[in-house]
Amino acid sequence: MKIHEKYIKRCIELAKNGLGTTYPNPLVGSVVVYNNEIIGEGWHKKAGEPHAEVNAIYSVKDKSLLSKSTIYVSLEPCSHFGKTPPCCDLIIANNIPNVVIGTIDPFAKVAGNGIKKLIEAEKNVTIGILEEECNELNKRFFTFHTKKRPYIILKWAESQDGFIAPSSKEKKEPIWITNEFSRQLVHKWRSEEQAILVGTNTIIDDNPSLTTRDWAGNNPIRIVLDQNNRISKENHIFDNQAKTVSISKDNINFNTNIAAEIANYLYNNDIQSVIIEGGRQTLQTFIDESIWDEGRVFKGNCSLNGGTKAPNIKFKNVKKQQILDDELLIFFNHD
Repeated sequence: MKIHEKYIKRCIELAKNGLGTTYPNPLVGSVVVYNNEIIGEGWHKKAGEPHAEVNAIYSVKDKSLLSKSTIYVSLEPCSHFGKTPPCCDLIIANNIPNVVIGTIDPFAKVAGNGIKKLIEAEKNVTIGILEEECNELNKRFFTFHTKKRPYIILKWAESQDGFIAPSSKEKKEPIWITNEFSRQLVHKWRSEEQAILVGTNTIIDDNPSLTTRDWAGNNPIRIVLDQNNRISKENHIFDNQAKTVSISKDNINFNTNIAAEIANYLYNNDIQSVIIEGGRQTLQTFIDESIWDEGRVFKGNCSLNGGTKAPNIKFKNVKKQQILDDELLIFFNHD
């Protein structure tokens, strides 16, 4: 492995520690290397708190080594004042001569300005190390800033015979198609995304909580589609466990391009990522308008012999994995 790739890979590993806690900021990791040894490292943990480069530099015990070191960072250092000062200024102030960057930040206030500032300060700047991996790391942040919409994940569970819900049931609660380990994985996924979205019928039929109760992590913002304000405030989604936003005809136009309308509404409300968990009509709307990025579908080891059919979707290059007797399919909507 090439030496720069080795350290950018470590930056990516560190950055992943912030998944689910940095919104609206990107995931970033950084290491400081002197004489082929890491002497400092850090990652961005939460918006408003120090950035990865700051944590990495501050973690170096012998600051006199900084003037002979290289700082690696998975994403271009910021050059503007936000909730924290520019990381470029700190790198320059500490006389770090070499800067290696994974990928350029698409955010308009940075977008090459950080690199320009470092070069003007006569730093040796290397760009584009493990660029594809660094872009993948921040697929949510990049989608938000380049496509002007959230990164959209479609998720559902279907039976062996292709149904997501039975034709009838006795109680207003979910019918479990998957095993407990698959359900726990879903709660982990929820903790990683900024929001979760479901349609009116899912709330009325299942009365779900849409929280991360089976996983230690932040609850996502709960987004519910309620065109005609049919959902009772007695439902679980209106408890105090997480923020809930209701989208009605007061917010968007339900008569045309509903998925695009929802995506635009979420973008205007600074939602960078959303996992859409149902129901069938809501999922199919996003599929039909091709406004989605990733699909995650569980095939449970059961048959329902009728009921609500699973969404109809075509995809290529599916990744499959077993979770005991469940099969998980993961696929992408690449342009």
